Amino acid sequence: MSHKSKIALFGAVFLLTIPFLSSAQTPVSGFYPKKNDLTIASSYTYKSYDRFYRGTTLTDAGPANMGTISSSIASVYGEYGIIDWLSTTVTIPYISTSNSEGVLDPIQGVDQVDGIQDLSLFLKAQAFKKTFENSSQLSIGGATGVTFPVGDYNESGILSLGNQATAIDGCGIIQYSTAINIFTEAQIGYSIRDNSDFEIPNAMLYSLKLGYYNDWIYAHAKLGIQDSTSGYDIATPEFDANGGPLGLPQTEVDYTNLYFDVYTPVYKKVVGVSAGYGINLNGRNYNQESSFTVGLVYKAN
Repeated sequence: MSHKSKIALFGAVFLLTIPFLSSAQTPVSGFYPKKNDLTIASSYTYKSYDRFYRGTTLTDAGPANMGTISSSIASVYGEYGIIDWLSTTVTIPYISTSNSEGVLDPIQGVDQVDGIQDLSLFLKAQAFKKTFENSSQLSIGGATGVTFPVGDYNESGILSLGNQATAIDGCGIIQYSTAINIFTEAQIGYSIRDNSDFEIPNAMLYSLKLGYYNDWIYAHAKLGIQDSTSGYDIATPEFDANGGPLGLPQTEVDYTNLYFDVYTPVYKKVVGVSAGYGINLNGRNYNQESSFTVGLVYKAN
């Protein structure tokens, strides 16, 4: 696989992370663009759930008798290579959330909420790269970024678009790629969240990925994990003492999600399409949701 083709293919890899920004995963991967490489991508994601974790107990129904709660997410993403080892990304999603029963959100008094959520800005740097005699490659780097609300949404409702927190994230990235283009990747990060009205729990973020690529396809399976460092469980005395549903942003939110994503170029390795599926494996004060994603990617260098 040529270096130019590899860079063109990898420019789309970042799109595959976009739909899950609401789950606090950083929009970066272990691949690095070259200087002046530009990726512009859009995606559409449909997510839904009809069961959720009350603390660590999986319920048999959605919250507040709302039935199935679904979200449509349209995201726009841009990534630019400042120099060969340093790049920047920007992401912003528009979200629409509603429930199948038409039940009003007990806090917001509506059965549908939509609007722009949070703007994310990240810098990513490659600190170390080594190619071995067997053509395998090891890369080590890191990323840091800030995510802040730009939409005037309510953070307390069941149908809320987000938690209205400004988050400062940092993560380390290590990736190993074999001579036959199979790669593994691990990330570990920390997210500091701040909201003037609520004590939003900070969280550890973990990611494990196994994938394959060639000139015409990129695919990976990924585990995305969040482990909050504080907070309380829904429907406990502490939850009630802190405002009940009004205090939802202060709950401890943990999860393990599994994602499958694929990308292929369709026009001169400049335009490509992607598709993905995600499912929740377990959680705490979280939704047992599944998601489907399609995307369109433009890459220039």
